[in-house]
Amino acid sequence: MSYQVVSFNHKNCEQVHREKLAFPTEEEKLSMLKKLTTFEFIEEAYILSTCNRVEIVIATKDAFSSYHAILGLLSLKSGLSFHELKGMNGRYDDSKAISHIFSVVSSLESLVIGESQITGQVKDAYRFSFFHKTAGRKLNRVISYAVKCAAEVRNVTNISKYPLSIASVAVTQAHKIYGDNISGMTAIIIGVGDMGKIAVKNLLRLGCDVLILGRNRDKIEMIAKSLGDDVRFDTMENLHKYINRYRLLFSATSAKETIINESMIDNDNIDRVWFDMAIPRDIEDIKNLKKIELFRIDDLKTISKDNYALKQEQAIRAMEIVELYRDEFYKWLRALSIEPVIKNMRLQAKDAIDKELERAIKKKFVPKEYEANIQKMAEQMFNRFLHDATQNLRQCSSEIGSTKRVDSIKEIFKIVIDDRDAKKYKKEHHVKGYK
Repeated sequence: MSYQVVSFNHKNCEQVHREKLAFPTEEEKLSMLKKLTTFEFIEEAYILSTCNRVEIVIATKDAFSSYHAILGLLSLKSGLSFHELKGMNGRYDDSKAISHIFSVVSSLESLVIGESQITGQVKDAYRFSFFHKTAGRKLNRVISYAVKCAAEVRNVTNISKYPLSIASVAVTQAHKIYGDNISGMTAIIIGVGDMGKIAVKNLLRLGCDVLILGRNRDKIEMIAKSLGDDVRFDTMENLHKYINRYRLLFSATSAKETIINESMIDNDNIDRVWFDMAIPRDIEDIKNLKKIELFRIDDLKTISKDNYALKQEQAIRAMEIVELYRDEFYKWLRALSIEPVIKNMRLQAKDAIDKELERAIKKKFVPKEYEANIQKMAEQMFNRFLHDATQNLRQCSSEIGSTKRVDSIKEIFKIVIDDRDAKKYKKEHHVKGYK
């Protein structure tokens, strides 16, 4: 068994392609997970789908086959060709996969370095797969260490001292455009998920009045009241009216299709600044309106790069922590995978000694009074014989490809390790798992 990540993110995949690869609904995600886990070589899988990345994370018996299976299924889903997807080069195997996962959970791979949302998004992605029985203990081990690694990164570095998100970067850009004049302006927020709420809170700090729009009136009213007295609310039915009245807009819905198009704009005399923070996009391309400045997620890369430059030193230290936790993770796996195998090999040797010694005594090849001494000598001989082999097994267990060697040993010695047996070996290296 090995780990693999196939990643399409803001670094290697343009937004227009990420929109096609995204999983906006739980139904689509579950359908893909079920297809993946029907392959006998894919043991577990979860899917992370955010505005910045689409990643499929798996535990696999055959990395070559699983990679091509993933690309094939994503090609069918997205309409992008197999070779287009392969050309984006987002494949990570074994230790590189572990380093990538730890970096993602620690927000080192985010569009905005140090943003705080990604850890929860990864946990939710795993939780969804675990609930639907497409992920279990193998990926649980990775998430356990990844979350602990992220906590260490936050504690040791200043990378999350000023936590940011796409929404807060968008508000920062709006503030840069309008300056102090932003105070007292009315901003429209479409969508009241995490990103929408972050945008609201940042706008309120700048002295803006906020109007949030949603489809469910009762839900939107409850959220508006929880955010403060300066937050008004309405339903999406009146969207047309508001986009022709106010100039500042932030949209982050989970809609499959665009919700704002050029034909909805009646008043073209307003200087508009709009931020589309959704994947797929909420706002269609506006081609015939000059007085509009439209920012999409990938347009915020410049700001994220500035943010990275400020945090570069901390990011380097954070990557050192990631590498340390990657090594520790493989040591932990060694305790789970190697020690039960070694113990089983020694038990087989002892069983062979007991049986042969009993047979020798029964046939009077060995006097009964010599039994204890001969048994001790035989056990020492077998221990000496197995010593170098077991030491080599421990040494190679954290190396890339070692899983295949361990599996070969299990097959040769006909060793079957029960999960309950493996738990005995967790204590030495164990960290609290993600539940």
